[in-house]
Amino acid sequence: APLISKDVHDVVMKHKDELDAAIIHDRDFEFDYFGFKTLEKSYLLKLHGKIAERPQHMLMRVAVGIHLDDIPRVLETYNLLSNRYFTHATPTLFNAGTPNPQMSSCFLLAMKEDSIDGIYGTLKDCAVISKYAGGIGMSISNIRSSQSYIRGTNGTSNGIVPMLRVFNNTARYVDQGGGKRKGSIAAYLEPWHADVFDFLDLRKNHGDENARARDLFYALWIPDLFMERVQANGNWTLMCPNECPGLPDCHGDEFNELYEKYEREGKGRKTIKAQALWFAILDAQVETGTPYMLFKDHCNRKSNQKNLGTIKCSNLCTEIVEYTAPDEIAVCNLASISLSKLVSPSTSFTSPNGAFDFDQLYEVSKVITRNLNRVIDRNFYPVPEAKKSNMRHRPIGIGVQGLADTFQMMKLPFDSKEARQLNKDIFETIYFGACEASCEIAEKEGPYETFEGSPASKGELQFDMWGVTPSKRWDWSGLKEKIVEHGMRNSLLMAPMPTASTAQILGNNESTEPFTSNMYNRRVLAGEFTVVNKHLLRELTSMDLWTESVRTRIIADRGSIQNVPEIPKEVRDVYKTVWEIPQRAILDMAADRGAFIDQSQSLNVHMADPNTKKLTSMHFYAWKKGLKTGMYYLRTRPKADAIQFTVDQEKLKEDRRKAAAMYETKQEEKKEEADGRKPAPPQDQLEARKGTAGLDTEDDEDICLSCGA
Repeated sequence: APLISKDVHDVVMKHKDELDAAIIHDRDFEFDYFGFKTLEKSYLLKLHGKIAERPQHMLMRVAVGIHLDDIPRVLETYNLLSNRYFTHATPTLFNAGTPNPQMSSCFLLAMKEDSIDGIYGTLKDCAVISKYAGGIGMSISNIRSSQSYIRGTNGTSNGIVPMLRVFNNTARYVDQGGGKRKGSIAAYLEPWHADVFDFLDLRKNHGDENARARDLFYALWIPDLFMERVQANGNWTLMCPNECPGLPDCHGDEFNELYEKYEREGKGRKTIKAQALWFAILDAQVETGTPYMLFKDHCNRKSNQKNLGTIKCSNLCTEIVEYTAPDEIAVCNLASISLSKLVSPSTSFTSPNGAFDFDQLYEVSKVITRNLNRVIDRNFYPVPEAKKSNMRHRPIGIGVQGLADTFQMMKLPFDSKEARQLNKDIFETIYFGACEASCEIAEKEGPYETFEGSPASKGELQFDMWGVTPSKRWDWSGLKEKIVEHGMRNSLLMAPMPTASTAQILGNNESTEPFTSNMYNRRVLAGEFTVVNKHLLRELTSMDLWTESVRTRIIADRGSIQNVPEIPKEVRDVYKTVWEIPQRAILDMAADRGAFIDQSQSLNVHMADPNTKKLTSMHFYAWKKGLKTGMYYLRTRPKADAIQFTVDQEKLKEDRRKAAAMYETKQEEKKEEADGRKPAPPQDQLEARKGTAGLDTEDDEDICLSCGA
């Protein structure tokens, strides 16, 4: 079978001289080792098992695959991709220009109906989408609970658990693209469903194997009413959607009225304390890192698709929020901007003087919007319902990578007010560029089919739904007038996704996340490597502080530099890891940018030692801040690491003693400059006392390629 589609081949042959002249092969050398090896392993096309294209050829294939013979747009896209300003999503890099160009990352579907035909029809859709490497989010809240009456057979239902085990086995069987990776499906359930307690146990490592389905991912689609009942320590009624119909199809006040009507009529299965279910949710999160938490009413209230109906679920990675129906499978095409490319680094920690190129960010946002809009038309759709949905609503998802790199290059602590402002300005700029580009396309090609009646058609954009006033940097009022007049070509534009694999290619930290460590082990096919934060390495080398003594202490402290007093405090503040940054600051930044994100954002929560009190506080803070995604994964930290480095313990203690003494002397000399807080004394870990100290390990096999942009 041919590797390249005929139409792409014809364009390449017709314009071969121009395209060849545009390719700059030297840019291949700008990839670091891990980026290059990632491309080699998964992304570059192979012929009979051998690599058949260079990275620059891949990028040109993507550009031609999207724009065909619109050569100016092809060259514009190629140059931005090869200069690493942005990247298309993994499926686009894999499949653009091929005979079956399935370039979409995410597919969202609701169960067609609560029947054998509906369930197995949905199962077939999941299998076909998985075959073509799509990640799936699936709402199952309309499936009747166990012990529910089945009219056709006069029997009773087995509930959602046996059904999900069937989906689990299908995900294992149908791998993404033949041997690449098993299919990925996230199941979304509302917490009033009578089977919710069994649902929470599905990924646990103990218990009855027949009640487990560990290859699926699980998420809760939470109405405000549940959060209010938990907060008030009120009762919560579990219901069967067959006996209490309509609950998944409404939200807000309409949901509250219907739910309370069923309660008054005594139609519920069981009444419990809302907090009993809440604690079961937290227990599952501590043990398995899931279920994901998404707030149904926030997602619906602040959606530009609210004119279509109630949105019932998100996707595999919790950043896509799109309308689904029995005859519509929502789809999203993604790309992410490399923010670190837009930085002029600061030369000072005490007076940061870096600059960020907002004009270039605006231009890149517009190019991505035009590209993703073309992907919708050029795409191969695994199932007809997906094509129908995408052609009607034309949503896209723009994300970022390297936000933490940007802060470190500009020498801004992640939780500083300057970083918080830059975060807002970046997302406002991307949203403005995307809205403007979508409006310009609509002026030529017409608005998307269901634009009329949407909030945007009335001049209401995402920040209006949050009650936020944007800055004066961009002319929002002028743009709103144009949108009301000409419409928009795309119903949704922004969706910061996890970028694990493509951030690895471009050498950035993932998405909007802080660094998890300044030094860690990476396990890849070629072996295991120690990776050091390149920005920190540059700083310590320039200060003559990259010594064996400092390295030893960073390893012993699992990649933290907070207990290395020779490193100046302003440097230590910039290089705090995610375990050293208050989660409240991370949620605040998520809410700040949320006003410019019309879908949602993939938001991991990091808690070294989670407990019920801390998790409850965190979830309620996210809910009250108005976040649509309250939590993707809960990341916890093991007390000791499996992969360890040997450290000379006597030398480590001596180095620490000397450093502490030197630091105390400096403090006495500069008391007027000190902020009065001495770093906590370093604690020797259990493993350090045994003669080794562990670093955290990242395993490339854990990276999901479905949604990575």
